Amino acid sequence: MAKVKTAFQCNDCGTQVNKWAGQCPDCKAWNTLTEITLESSSASIKNRYSGFTGFADKVEVTDLASVKLDDNIRLLTGIGELDRVLGGGVVPGSVTLIGGDPGIGKSTLLLQVLSGLAQRVPSLYITGEESLQQVSMRAKRLALPAKDLRCVTETCVEKIIDIAEREKPGFMVIDSIQTVFSEQLQSAPGAVAQVRESAARLVRYAKSRGVAMVLVGHVTKDGSLAGPRVLEHMVDAVLYFESDSGSRYRVIRAIKNRFGAVNELGVFAMTELGLREVSNPSALFLSGQPEETSGSAVMVTREGTRPLLVEVQALVDSSRLANPRRVAVGVDGNRLAMLLAVLHRHAGLSLGDQDVFINVVGGMRISETASDLPMALALYSSLSDRPLGKRMISFGEVGLSGEIRPVYNGEERLKEALTHGYESALIPRANAPKKPIKGLKIIPVGNISEAMRLVREG
Repeated sequence: MAKVKTAFQCNDCGTQVNKWAGQCPDCKAWNTLTEITLESSSASIKNRYSGFTGFADKVEVTDLASVKLDDNIRLLTGIGELDRVLGGGVVPGSVTLIGGDPGIGKSTLLLQVLSGLAQRVPSLYITGEESLQQVSMRAKRLALPAKDLRCVTETCVEKIIDIAEREKPGFMVIDSIQTVFSEQLQSAPGAVAQVRESAARLVRYAKSRGVAMVLVGHVTKDGSLAGPRVLEHMVDAVLYFESDSGSRYRVIRAIKNRFGAVNELGVFAMTELGLREVSNPSALFLSGQPEETSGSAVMVTREGTRPLLVEVQALVDSSRLANPRRVAVGVDGNRLAMLLAVLHRHAGLSLGDQDVFINVVGGMRISETASDLPMALALYSSLSDRPLGKRMISFGEVGLSGEIRPVYNGEERLKEALTHGYESALIPRANAPKKPIKGLKIIPVGNISEAMRLVREG
């Protein structure tokens, strides 16, 4: 077998050199040269002219209307919250990348999925970080039937593909992609070149054989997936594990999904027997809400296809610092700074000499603008030391001119609030339903000053 030629390419400008260097000779960027494999001249020409006769077989163009779709193509994992995040189950031939902090429960969840699928679909667990004894101990601790769990310890991607060709699994887990390497590259496992090349080969195998594959990825200190960013573009779905330190609850969020809704949430609780799904997350996030307290507002957010009730807390206190503190946990800090300016200009709330703290209870991270109005109400409640009332919810976007803009799926949010026993809703005027909702008092507002006045008058 001919030796594969390698080179080093700059990630910024694309320059190729024969030897590694700390600085790119063209763009002068530091530490951007990564190892790549070079195609032979004949292979390069064949790939370039693959559509011409003599280089490849003719490929027929198919009309999409003639493509038959199978309604039962998805594989149900048996874990409802995970199936929800994936869009209804695992699609054969898809590749899913799942990441999270060490010890958050990635391997535990995937072992539970394998246990549920192994009796219906041939499954294979490739572990590069743990021995077979460690995996067996985890399965025993979780009380999982280990008879049909087929597992192997291997880190060479060429050998992994050979094993898969022999076993012919329908569902396959690689734990983790940072430990897998290719013999054709000289860099160490975990390097950018190794992760990219190994993932590319595994993705090609999964697509060509129709195997549903899950890749486990490490995360960096800031919580993002380690390795090249192109890794997220090669896969079909990217899932993130989220959790507060010390909390027994875990949240899986879909950052990318070609077969389902993006930003979908799945909520789990870590128990002695592994991860257990939480069917009613709203009750979980509101479980510790006190009866009457200032600085607390309940909002209805929408994560993926499901509305959730989340408590937003605010604390406003006089500051002894020259520059008062602005701390936002669970929401964008820039959004908080903008909201404080709008409240000062259009609602007459002066918070320039106050320390302001905002927190979303339960470790949730809210990215949508519907949290603007609940944050404003919580800030006013804390400043005036007046509770808003436990049975009121709110949502709405606040504009720079003080207007309260509508958000999508307003009526669905209101019905979710009514389901949990809430009696009134302060919402944008454009979100007011055409027909009254029995049991729920709708309070529509057009601007932030009107909202503050209604809350002040009770």
